[in-house]
Amino acid sequence: MKQSLASFIRSSLGLLFVFSLTLGLTACVTTGLPIATSSPWVPIDLNTDYNPLDIAFTDSKHGFLVGTNRLILETNDGGTTWSERSLDLSQEEKFRLISISFKDKEGWIAGQPGLVLHTTNNGRDWTLLSLDNKLPGEPYLITALGDNHAELATNVGAIYETRDGGKSWQANVNDAAGTVRDLRRGSDGSYVSVSSLGNFFATWAPGQDIWQVHQRVSSQRLQTIGYKPDGKLWMITRGAQVRFNNSRDDLESWSKPIIPITNGYGYLDMSWDDNDVIWLGGGNGTLLKSNDDGRTWEKDPIGLAEPSNFTRILFINHDKGFVLGERGHLLVKKQETSL
Repeated sequence: MKQSLASFIRSSLGLLFVFSLTLGLTACVTTGLPIATSSPWVPIDLNTDYNPLDIAFTDSKHGFLVGTNRLILETNDGGTTWSERSLDLSQEEKFRLISISFKDKEGWIAGQPGLVLHTTNNGRDWTLLSLDNKLPGEPYLITALGDNHAELATNVGAIYETRDGGKSWQANVNDAAGTVRDLRRGSDGSYVSVSSLGNFFATWAPGQDIWQVHQRVSSQRLQTIGYKPDGKLWMITRGAQVRFNNSRDDLESWSKPIIPITNGYGYLDMSWDDNDVIWLGGGNGTLLKSNDDGRTWEKDPIGLAEPSNFTRILFINHDKGFVLGERGHLLVKKQETSL
């Protein structure tokens, strides 16, 4: 009798283990999200294996795309076609051109290691600027603000401002946020960053002396944080979870986690288009949209067909949309390419 009971317990435990394992594996399988019947996106062949990282325009048609390994491309038709440009840079460095920004005809590029470029003639000519060797961290994000005026943030949260075309830079914050994995700038000049380990995020607003540190709201480590159109924050965490900040005045108050789809791939970026549609991008062609503030989601059929990780989603000047993928993959919003 004891032997039969022991065999029964072992058998039951075995079944329980298989059931638990099945549940765990099921959580990695794509859920039944509907596929949208149409897509606003068109895939563009950039004819490169390098990764696009940022895009900026001087006007409605003319713009630049920058990326890894000194990648810089130019368009004169709003992003439908792109041609290769060259920069007068050392051939010994595989510069990572990480950020580009224009204000009218004046533009700036920030790159790594230690690179800032400036143009005053719509990108026809670029001047390499000298940076102080004691500059904390590496250039990460640059924002054109006006005549000879720009703001530069580094990957440790140092924020500098120039008003003389990059000849000198003034520190705007007295401390650094520590090494960051992501850093975004709001339309009001505020910043939010995610620590390199994803265990906390920090915010800074003009006039503050130091960064304000905020603990993450769950055990899931943070992937990235950004600004919604209304100025509130959104966050993406590991485990393919999305949360929305409930109040601009309370950065400890967040919505319950939203998990649009579980397919084993994380999310990497999120953005809102001019119709308040939320677009969410991630690994292995994951491109989702929500028309109802994140309550329901659809898979984009064009995104599904792209063998790439979507790392960035940009909507520029209210009339252009881009999804940046690895290895030269780019999606352009259809209405922006109609000629």
